Amino acid sequence: MREYKFKNASEAFDFYYGTIPYEGKNFGNTKAMFNQGFTILNPVDRIITNEARNFNVEYAEAEWQWYLSGDPSTAKLGEIYGKIPKIWQDMSDGNGRVNSNYGYQWERGYQLDKVVAMLKENPDTRQACISIYDGKEITRYRHDTPCTYAVQFTVIDNKLDMCVTMRSNDLWFGFCNDQYQFSKLQEMVSERTGYKVGLYYHFAHNLHIYDDQLPEQNTLTSRAKQYG
Repeated sequence: MREYKFKNASEAFDFYYGTIPYEGKNFGNTKAMFNQGFTILNPVDRIITNEARNFNVEYAEAEWQWYLSGDPSTAKLGEIYGKIPKIWQDMSDGNGRVNSNYGYQWERGYQLDKVVAMLKENPDTRQACISIYDGKEITRYRHDTPCTYAVQFTVIDNKLDMCVTMRSNDLWFGFCNDQYQFSKLQEMVSERTGYKVGLYYHFAHNLHIYDDQLPEQNTLTSRAKQYG
């Protein structure tokens, strides 16, 4: 497995948007590369600048505020953003709730508070980990299966590094919006623990581009409507 280092999230996006169509395998209705790990050197530089992507910062910030609320209802996102994007409507259960509000997940069992306490008490801890996808809860995933396994924090050279491990990651929307949320989380944990922000390591077992998002097919309309 090759490992790459990128200055920021936008550089990572550009690299994989240019690489997956040629090196990816046909997998379902995607081109996919497997077991991709890379480091983002400056996580707080989180805006995707690729003009074709037309990254919606307003939406990304609304999703972050939704995560901060810890409320898994799509109605809460609609209250913050002004509407409920179609992708979240499609993933919600009969009560309008989703599993993939990661703030809801890190608040379960006070996971985030425990991680902060661990890092403050013992900078060498190997247990500062937030669990998201849980195979023991798979019966709950009929409508919405979280794409992220876990987020782990490690203090190295007095800086807070973070590792995000994903089972599945769509580059066009998933990576762009997820890295925004997780880098904001890293920054928040940094502020709460007193460590400077370090590196962001991103690992995806399946990193893919949907066929209609491939450069030669992407009309910027077929899936863009999902996020409003």
